[in-house]
Amino acid sequence: MDILLQGLVLMLAGMGIVFAFLVVLIVMTVTSMKGIARFDHILPQDAPKKMPAASAANDDANIALAIAVALKG
Repeated sequence: MDILLQGLVLMLAGMGIVFAFLVVLIVMTVTSMKGIARFDHILPQDAPKKMPAASAANDDANIALAIAVALKG
């Protein structure tokens, strides 16, 4: 019975340590999020640049070229 009690104590200690680590992790994440938001105005994010859409004629030419190369080789 002593081994079972020792295992139970070890399990509860391990679960307590993991729980404490997760609480610290959440607190640090929230704190850093608020800290970063405070200085966000210094370096604002640029809008992502949009890539020009490829034209359908260019796609058709590339497909035809790929088919010709596949049939030749």
